[in-house]
Amino acid sequence: MDTAVALVEAYLRVNGYFTLAEYPIVEEMRGERHRSLTDVDIVAVRFPDAGHIPPVQGRRTVDPELHQPDERLRANTESVDMIIGEVKEGAGRLNSGMRDPVVLRATLIRFGCCRIEESDRVISELLEHGTSSTAAGHQIRMVVFASSLDGSEPHSFEFLPLMHLIDYLQTHVAQHWQRLRHTQLKDPVLALLVTLEKARRGATRSTGLSKPDSPKKLGV
Repeated sequence: MDTAVALVEAYLRVNGYFTLAEYPIVEEMRGERHRSLTDVDIVAVRFPDAGHIPPVQGRRTVDPELHQPDERLRANTESVDMIIGEVKEGAGRLNSGMRDPVVLRATLIRFGCCRIEESDRVISELLEHGTSSTAAGHQIRMVVFASSLDGSEPHSFEFLPLMHLIDYLQTHVAQHWQRLRHTQLKDPVLALLVTLEKARRGATRSTGLSKPDSPKKLGV
């Protein structure tokens, strides 16, 4: 998996989304031939009650990865929120594949977020405004994650810089250390950040300081 895509996937997971990275879109052609159109970098879905902890008695679990969604992500916590994302290490823009109605229709229908009969309307709104809502009330958004924004042409999609994702995840690990230190994380990005935090805290103890300094921010 692309490193930048893995970073975005970890960020969305912490914000309560189910994710699928690098989803392939294959077109069926005449004569039983097929061709690859593109890979959708990231598809993510968040349900409205993600992370809510009911007031129950007795034993209770906690999710070491999840807390309240990042305000800059603008997650809709009142309905299902679906993100179709493009990931760039450099300047952010939508590839031609992500502007192809055939690609968007295949993505929407694959994940069942809207009915086939309303897909044309939803796709048209996504391409024009970067967002749409289905008859069932689901919100769908086009989001570009990149180091910077390509300002060479107008855009309707939402944009989040990769540096913000890094800062956010580092802060999350530091704030929720008492949970994360007991967790064997399989996500490579989160596992790396936990290892860095563990090393930082170990170095702090060896110098005799009372508490660790704020984590130093990583560059992209």
